[in-house]
Amino acid sequence: MIDSQPSNGQSTEGGGTSRGRLYRLWKRPEAAVSRELLILVLVSGFLLLYGLIPMFGGDQLGLVGADEPRYAQVAREMLEAHSEACHEVKAKIVPHSLRLTDLEASYHCLMGGTVTPILYGQPWLEKPALYYWRAMGFFKEFGVSDWSARLPSSSGAFALIFLIFLHMRRFRPGGHLDAALMTMSSVAIFSFSRGASTDMQLAAPFCIGMLGWYAWYETGKKFWLFDLYFFGAAATLAKGPVAPFLALSIILLFAGLRREWSLLRRTIWVPGLILYFAMVLPWYLAVQLRNPSFFRVFFKEHNLERFATNRYQHHQPVWYYVAVLIIGLMPWTVIAIRALVDSIAVSIAEWKVRHNPKRYLGHTRAGDAFPEFLVLWALFPIVFFSFSGSKLPGYILPSIPPLTILTGDYLNRMRHRGLPGWLQWGHAATTAVLVFVLTLAPQHMKYETLVPSAHWLLAAGAAALGAALLIFFVGRHWGISQLTNITLIPSLAVLVFLLGFHGRDLDINYSARPLAREMARKAPDVKTVAVESVRRDLDYGIAFYRNQPTVHYSQNGVPTEEHLLVIPTRDTAALEHYLSGRMYTPLFLYDTQGLEVYRVAAKP
Repeated sequence: MIDSQPSNGQSTEGGGTSRGRLYRLWKRPEAAVSRELLILVLVSGFLLLYGLIPMFGGDQLGLVGADEPRYAQVAREMLEAHSEACHEVKAKIVPHSLRLTDLEASYHCLMGGTVTPILYGQPWLEKPALYYWRAMGFFKEFGVSDWSARLPSSSGAFALIFLIFLHMRRFRPGGHLDAALMTMSSVAIFSFSRGASTDMQLAAPFCIGMLGWYAWYETGKKFWLFDLYFFGAAATLAKGPVAPFLALSIILLFAGLRREWSLLRRTIWVPGLILYFAMVLPWYLAVQLRNPSFFRVFFKEHNLERFATNRYQHHQPVWYYVAVLIIGLMPWTVIAIRALVDSIAVSIAEWKVRHNPKRYLGHTRAGDAFPEFLVLWALFPIVFFSFSGSKLPGYILPSIPPLTILTGDYLNRMRHRGLPGWLQWGHAATTAVLVFVLTLAPQHMKYETLVPSAHWLLAAGAAALGAALLIFFVGRHWGISQLTNITLIPSLAVLVFLLGFHGRDLDINYSARPLAREMARKAPDVKTVAVESVRRDLDYGIAFYRNQPTVHYSQNGVPTEEHLLVIPTRDTAALEHYLSGRMYTPLFLYDTQGLEVYRVAAKP
């Protein structure tokens, strides 16, 4: 006799429901890796792509700042030059056959447009080519757009957190998922992962390479040195000699403090050196041969002089990077600083042990070197760039992952002891401050006031208080194991609030995209755009969205043909000076950024 199936949906296996079986399967120890990978992919995918790509929340924010539209435009012009070169010889990078003519045609296609960065038809030699190459690939795949220009950074950030997860799981299991999620949700990594810039192109491979070097140090297996040389080469192609300089300095300090000088000799791996130079030298040599000024512009002006002087007007006080670090680590700042202090104390204690004649018996090394390595890795870029004549936030981006890794490892070690109450309150308060500030950000953008309305102050205060209480009490009840998860809830909610509900406000206040679209809508037949006294970010933004350089009255003179003029509202008195005898009419007012657009008739 065959038993019938229960009518309430229960299965015959153990009398449990299908949902119960799925839950038990989800919680089985052997499913842990799959469970963690799924969480990592879902959370990271949301943080990286929501409000960035059209199919997931829409591309809410156009390119902002001066660097994003400029770098995107360089990649676009390189892709156009590359496509023309391939079209000339009717070839692709992969040759049709091994015949000499096909090989020569593919080589011409490969080199065409991929060596010299181009901006408005002229060589642009400030940065190496890695970002441009990657953006060219995404442009070719998805079309030229602001969101595809940001995919090199998003994909780089995902590779970084994925490899943090794998390395930590292999060498420091327990805090690996927390470390990866903390890295991705920190303000610095999140922000730069959404930027069309070179900062993440350096930070991601550099950090992966440093993790690989430490894996070699732990295991002695040369395979791990592949990470150092391969990803170190990628970082050198992203920003130049700063990548090997930082890596060698950190390794040198580590070897010196541990008195293991043989590390330097053993780190030199001939296959790795061959790989590094095979990746780096072809482009550097090719661009120098085609542009004899490259060495002077790139190495002298944009590396040595940028560090030693304030030539590029980025001077900041010596404590600047302390402030950047505090903001960049949010919402994990308080716990990260506590983890750093704890790791420094551990490192000092082990340094004392190593200098004590009574060393650990049976061990060639004293204790755990991981905290010491991460402390040096985190602090050296901060200290080094604090002495730079030019300071930008992205310079210390490579210092963020070692601190979040330390934080994940610290929470894992404290899992059974629990966190002190003051640390939990401090973490809750830091998250609350972040929620409060970001909740009020749209009001500041709309009304340009530091003191918004009482209604919004109350709403932001309530959101901040709710986030703090949620983190503190859930953390107290469920323990450290749920601290990362519960902190991510307000972080994800703020992301949806900013981009899902106020993405348009961000766009019209900070990007040139809405302005360029309005010009195209109201004057579709006018091609030339001139600007006068506008910000650099708007200048480059207009040029990218219209795919042509702007004309500057004060530098290039007034064009003779019909054109549009973008000028700040406060400077419209200069129109009589520049346009005396010319017909011009107001086209529209773009008051969110204090601009007015005029249509200027051709010179009679």
